[in-house]
Amino acid sequence: MKDLQHLAHQAERDCQEVFKRFEAVEAACTSRVLDAFENHRVEARHFTPTNGYGYGDLGRDTLEALTAEVFRAEAAIVRPHITSGTHTLALCLFGLLLPGDELLSATGKPYDTLSEVIGLGQEPGSLHEMGVSYRQVELGADGGLDVPAIMAGIRENTRVLFLQRSRGYALRNALVPSDMAALFREVKATRPDIFIMVDNCYGAFVNEDEPTFYGADAVAGSLIKNLGGGLAPTGGYIVGSERAITRIAHRLTAPGIGREVGSYEASYRPFFQGFFMAPHTVCQALKVAAFAARMAELLGLKTSPAFDAPRGDIIQALILGEREKVIAYCRGIQSGSPVDSHLSPEPWDMPGYQDQVIMAAGAFVQGASIELSCDAPMRAPFAVYQQGGLTFASGRRAVLRAFSEWLKSD
Repeated sequence: MKDLQHLAHQAERDCQEVFKRFEAVEAACTSRVLDAFENHRVEARHFTPTNGYGYGDLGRDTLEALTAEVFRAEAAIVRPHITSGTHTLALCLFGLLLPGDELLSATGKPYDTLSEVIGLGQEPGSLHEMGVSYRQVELGADGGLDVPAIMAGIRENTRVLFLQRSRGYALRNALVPSDMAALFREVKATRPDIFIMVDNCYGAFVNEDEPTFYGADAVAGSLIKNLGGGLAPTGGYIVGSERAITRIAHRLTAPGIGREVGSYEASYRPFFQGFFMAPHTVCQALKVAAFAARMAELLGLKTSPAFDAPRGDIIQALILGEREKVIAYCRGIQSGSPVDSHLSPEPWDMPGYQDQVIMAAGAFVQGASIELSCDAPMRAPFAVYQQGGLTFASGRRAVLRAFSEWLKSD
């Protein structure tokens, strides 16, 4: 452990310029958030619970309006009733697609759980069963969007162009919003009827801009990831164009009702406060990720991204190469967590995933990826995917625990 402490001090020194970049983004995003809070005159009355239908719910409507402003979008849905990131994405897809339409992925195969929604395994209730077809265009040789191939792949019945911003369980670079601008311009110029949808899970506030700045119609994510700031207890968000959000809202509730209903009999305060904290919390998570990457590099491991590389999400992949080393690292993260630190994670058959998955997540909010967590599918090249960290100090400590367990597994 003494040698690890020496490496940790070196890693921290090496990360100082990287940390300054993260802090500059935090400052810009915090300013944007506070401008929206000021413009919408947020008061204590906005935290008040509601019940029943929720007509005229001031807290709900204000939270959605300020979220739209922060993302420079026309409209937003921000609801505690949305259960996960996958649920959020499914709402978008079922709201925007009709039988006979095509969903085209511009970023290759999507994250494992979305495959079930699409129906790649013939699941009941999927888009496939509804008569929606699916195709994908692989990323270019440089890991970026292959704009000519995407444009050539669009067909007459293509209705939704889908982009996954984060790496998911893939060793590719996450997309930054500016990467999407050229593609969005071409699609809008040639096929304005197509809805451009972005899976923004793990991506909000990582960069100063967001996909909506460049014209995305639906940008979606979970509130127990970045945008909830570690305080939101549940929920999801969708921001984008009015035409897209209206259709999705009719799937959220019912046609003709849309965003007009939806009460919440607990306080809205954690959602407002979490939104306020989100730029800072994301900055802390990024610092933990860069620190873990540098530690891994000093120990001779491959990482994605490198500690000083540009980032589009909060996920840090560490390629450990062996099943037992993955388990050891995840157990170290769990032991350094504030909740359930005495438990030991094991790989298991998790719903929605094609391989066994191990998940270390000693979080205050169950499944909150903005809190420090680490998971991995049990398949080659046996990489762990670490994300989150409410504070750098706690994340640093857990990462040292994880590498200590990794070394013991030799």
